[in-house]
Amino acid sequence: MSRITKPDVAEWLGMSVIRQPGVLGRTTRQRVVGITAALSAAALETLAVGLWFGLVAGSRTTSTALAGLGILFCGALLRASVFGATVNHLQDLLEPRRLGAATLLTACWVLWLLVADRIGGQAGLVLATGALTVLLTCQFTFERRAFGRRSIRHCSFVPIVPAALLAIGASALLSAAWFVDWSVTSPPLSVEFATLIVRIEAVQLGGVVFGLFAFLAHQRRFQRLLERCP
Repeated sequence: MSRITKPDVAEWLGMSVIRQPGVLGRTTRQRVVGITAALSAAALETLAVGLWFGLVAGSRTTSTALAGLGILFCGALLRASVFGATVNHLQDLLEPRRLGAATLLTACWVLWLLVADRIGGQAGLVLATGALTVLLTCQFTFERRAFGRRSIRHCSFVPIVPAALLAIGASALLSAAWFVDWSVTSPPLSVEFATLIVRIEAVQLGGVVFGLFAFLAHQRRFQRLLERCP
């Protein structure tokens, strides 16, 4: 099994210099680290959830379901590595509790879509959003205990607001796919020997909204942990 080491993750996130004492003030350094981590986590989450959602919403076969789960789990594992590198010096990502955090995050998204699909309509959307808020609150708490150092693990911060923000973003993505039949198509653009047509659909805008809410959720989460649980 390959191991992800502390220097590799720190360099990948661009946080090694930021963390050095004396480079920036403590408060400024916390904000820069929090924003950098939030951008990384939101980008990974948006990419993984967006690809997974596109696969399972488009063609519901066994192969697409397995491929979607694989993408979702890899995204969850990478997002967990971002969290670990931010709140602690990540050494072994493949430790059982940390794998459990990624597995739990994957299950949260699957259960969210299952609840929404089983109930259907606006009622399913509302109930799925509420269920996802609860599930993500539990997952965030478990992830903090799995990755955080002692001060982080015993912090009293309850991440219900970040969970709610991420769930609202997910509901926007689902609403765009289910209830909005809208698209914009550009006039044909001739480029040498090819003709390009740009088409923007509602679900794509829903993905952008999801990404924005994901950033807000992770930024609030990281900032609170870095400030209240140093």
